[in-house]
Amino acid sequence: MVDVIGLEEIREGVRRSPVHRFNFYSIILITAGDGEVAINDCSCHLGTNHIICAIPGEVWHWHSHTNLNGYFLLFEEKFLLSFFNDRAFLRNFRYLQAERSSPFLKLPNELFNRVKRLLAEMKTEINDHSEQDHHILRAMLYETLMLLNRACPAGESDNRKDNIKIIRYIDPFVRMVDAECTFHRNTQYYADKLCISSNYLNKIVHGILGSSAKSFILTKVIHEAERLLDYTTLSEAEIANRLHFDNSSYFIRLFRKHTGSTPGQYRKRVKP
Repeated sequence: MVDVIGLEEIREGVRRSPVHRFNFYSIILITAGDGEVAINDCSCHLGTNHIICAIPGEVWHWHSHTNLNGYFLLFEEKFLLSFFNDRAFLRNFRYLQAERSSPFLKLPNELFNRVKRLLAEMKTEINDHSEQDHHILRAMLYETLMLLNRACPAGESDNRKDNIKIIRYIDPFVRMVDAECTFHRNTQYYADKLCISSNYLNKIVHGILGSSAKSFILTKVIHEAERLLDYTTLSEAEIANRLHFDNSSYFIRLFRKHTGSTPGQYRKRVKP
């Protein structure tokens, strides 16, 4: 449920499949090289001292010839929750939230060197001991997460404390939409799951994310359709079926309403 590996160990796999998803939390510390990496629709040219912080289900897009080196820390939420009583423990870290401003951080030298040493020690603990002490690894992971919190832009932690009640609903809403938007596009469905009214859900979503809940859900669906058009050879009808539209005609109309072009026109534009 937790591991630290060198980026060189996944480089060949990245070159074969530069676009993919992980089903675990991922933190990458760049120690050398440079290159472009995108998480969902946010991209960054990375180099030494950069950190990538990604949550389960996000879409990664690597440059096929990346030469980045560093440490790749991956862990599952239950590795921490099996010890901490706070079920919302990871919600305390702004850089691990779906609505964060960016999945990329730049560490000052002193903090970078401290995190680098810590990840190297975690890697040694995992590789050199046949029966790893999970308590030691949890403590190291906890320290890493707390140190990275210091690299967040000033004021984000205070803002989060001020809005903790709202964020308590926003975080699970965003996660549910990411996981279920292809099946459920009705605002009431998510409001019922959160045990709040649809009007209140719309209010807090608009206040934090800048759009209505319905628009946010549909935007996620359209983004998923765009990714399928970008990275697969599925037909419009097959994509409509995968996204659980009643028919391809409705899917095409909705896509054109939100993007200004049909799925076929979009694919020709991005993949001439």
